[in-house]
Amino acid sequence: MSAAEPSATHLVLIPSFDTGPKVYETVAAARAQWCPVWVVVDGSTDGTAEGLQRMAAADAGLRVWVLPRNRGKGAAVLHGLEQAERAGFTHVLTMDSDGQHPAQLIPAFMQASMARPETMVLGRPVFDASAPLLRVRGRRISNAWANLETLNAGIGDSLYGFRVYPVAALAAVMHGQPWMRRFDFDTEAAVRLAWRGVKPVNLDAPVKYLRPEEGGVSHFRYGRDNVLLTWMHTRLMLEFLVRLPLLLWRRLARRPPYQA
Repeated sequence: MSAAEPSATHLVLIPSFDTGPKVYETVAAARAQWCPVWVVVDGSTDGTAEGLQRMAAADAGLRVWVLPRNRGKGAAVLHGLEQAERAGFTHVLTMDSDGQHPAQLIPAFMQASMARPETMVLGRPVFDASAPLLRVRGRRISNAWANLETLNAGIGDSLYGFRVYPVAALAAVMHGQPWMRRFDFDTEAAVRLAWRGVKPVNLDAPVKYLRPEEGGVSHFRYGRDNVLLTWMHTRLMLEFLVRLPLLLWRRLARRPPYQA
């Protein structure tokens, strides 16, 4: 699939909030690899909504949705999911707008999803020297909790947002509860989909943390967002305990019969 051949089932979905000009590079790189590409501008105040709309006016493979106020990454993704479901798409590849995710791997991730459409295709980050050590170590904790909460369902990384999701399953998960609308989206999406029986397929993908002089913009706040993640894992663990009998039954049901 090239950017000139629109897919009727799989689209690239990019939530964006105040990333500055870097979003234009990200969208152009995604469009070079895939069609269609949708952008949900989550209440940005940096003027990029207008710039993206001009790009879309000149490109039939690009569509831009502009939300009136910032509601969080998960809320922006949900808006895109709802529109995608109405349009008949079955899968979305989510990627960040800040240039951290590898647009060149979009076709490989889409092909993996098309080969196994019942799964979620999760990026497993490969870090370079630009990665902050605190962030790398912190995600190990989140990954350990996510694997405990899913009885080691196989989530390679709980936080990396470069992924392909089945639209109907993820929309149903999000409509079923009020959480996962902000920074808690990526982890909770993987855990809750695993609870629904959506198996993860993990593919390695590089991640680059851009310096401010390279146009890098981060909205992660260590105090605020770590509190949010702690509350998220607390909720998930409590629900995990309720779900544990069903999860154990599923695990046992998948085991091959003993042969002497």
